[in-house]
Amino acid sequence: MVKREIPLRDRALAMLARREHTRAEMTRKLSAHCEFPEQIEQLLDALAARGWLSEARFAEARANTLARKFGSRKLEYDLRSRGVSDEVVERTVEQALTRELDNCRAAWEKKFGALPQTAAERGRQMRFLAGRRFSAEAVRRVLKAGDTDE
Repeated sequence: MVKREIPLRDRALAMLARREHTRAEMTRKLSAHCEFPEQIEQLLDALAARGWLSEARFAEARANTLARKFGSRKLEYDLRSRGVSDEVVERTVEQALTRELDNCRAAWEKKFGALPQTAAERGRQMRFLAGRRFSAEAVRRVLKAGDTDE
């Protein structure tokens, strides 16, 4: 059986059909299928011009995915490691910070549901939330005794 070579544009569109990608991810994944980096750059420029490749859309989708379980610091690290531009990272993290307290409370309620009775239990709950990269302020407010809807 003869393997048919898939055109670069078709590969790129198939990847974007599955999920949003950053420009850096697309470059890395497509480079194995192309001899000339200029072809990839031209293709990615064309996809971006048509609105099919968008870092802002990728960042928003990634933020929505991570927000349920992780804090804004984790989101920032994840976006930077995937090659998202600093401007888009800052804007996305700023939006995530507004929802962080609610997300922190939801993660805490799912795991624990009751305020800690001992210092050891409080430490355990704080470490859990800190490990999820929620801000210290959000963790403190969630675990504050009597905190309802501050």
